[in-house]
Amino acid sequence: MTAVERTRGLRASFSRFVAVFAKELIQLRRDRITFATMIFIPLAQLLLFGFAINTNPKHLPTAVLIQDDSVFARSFMAALRVTEYFEVTTVAASEEQFDQLLLSGAVQFGVQIPANFGRDLIRGERPAILLAADATDPVATGSAVAAIQGLTTSVFSRDLLGPAATLAGKPGPFEVRVHQRYNPTAETRLNIVPGLMGTILTLTMLIFTALSVTREIERGTMESLLSMPIRPVEIMLGKIAPYLLVGAAQMALILVTAYLLFGVPIVGSLTLLVVLTLLFALANLSIGYTFSTVATNQLQAMQMSFFFFLPSILLSGFMFPFRGMPGWAQVIGEILPLTHYLRIVRGIMLKGAALSDLQTDVLALGGFTLAAMALAVARFRHTLD
Repeated sequence: MTAVERTRGLRASFSRFVAVFAKELIQLRRDRITFATMIFIPLAQLLLFGFAINTNPKHLPTAVLIQDDSVFARSFMAALRVTEYFEVTTVAASEEQFDQLLLSGAVQFGVQIPANFGRDLIRGERPAILLAADATDPVATGSAVAAIQGLTTSVFSRDLLGPAATLAGKPGPFEVRVHQRYNPTAETRLNIVPGLMGTILTLTMLIFTALSVTREIERGTMESLLSMPIRPVEIMLGKIAPYLLVGAAQMALILVTAYLLFGVPIVGSLTLLVVLTLLFALANLSIGYTFSTVATNQLQAMQMSFFFFLPSILLSGFMFPFRGMPGWAQVIGEILPLTHYLRIVRGIMLKGAALSDLQTDVLALGGFTLAAMALAVARFRHTLD
């Protein structure tokens, strides 16, 4: 082969390469969902991990029950705020309200200063301040507990004067008794395993239904289905119902495994847990069905499901403390059904919470389900047109 022939061969090969390259660019431009996936996923991961993820949360909502009006009680509350870990959101009027705030998840911590605290401190009796922590998420409470325990030796340095000055220093004139409620041994599995039920159901329910309509279109069976005298809502419910049974089977498997293998308790009502889990599964099935009416093929349906799953797992409080995220991330997290379900499942299994304790999250989950189902039906009517 001469040099001229080799040159011609290389030019022809390069021309073919350019042709294939141009074809792929055109295809990528037409497939906007795939292009958006390539841009959105790395950008979303950068923003979420860079700004939203915080394993050392501060300004955690705290309820206080102050039964002493001494200068020492006021000094302690001032020092508590200075740590930046505690943000007093509620002043409880009784021990019952104090306990209810922790049970419902309205606060992360409860601080109780007992009656006669100042008098007992001056007498050298080392009175105790109670710190009750919602330890269903041990990562969210660890640093705050260490911070409040560090106050025992320094908080009253300006108040202990004259004869009382001998009380200052180690081990400190008072003690902080920490009650790690609902997870006293701070075991991570008690937080992770119940949350896994939510993440597994989110992933599987989304994928199952996101592929349902697109699979019918690709196989050519959608035209036959649309020719039948059946309404869009009936098609949607007919397609969702089998997967709801699959979700119920997954839930049963996870609960049995969590109880027998990992020792996760079910303190609350099992019936309530089952009903609300099915509601959560229905919410994800509805949004998955909506994706299937938007996507033109199964690849796009999978990509859209991942779009929804990525922020759900990162911003719901499953992997990282929810209250450690910035405000904008918490606003996004509150829109996601997984956020509310995690509070529900952990509340029932670990705290024994009743429906009245979870009403805010139940209403949010129910509202999301209705909105997703309405959107799915509307999108399906659009597909019919």
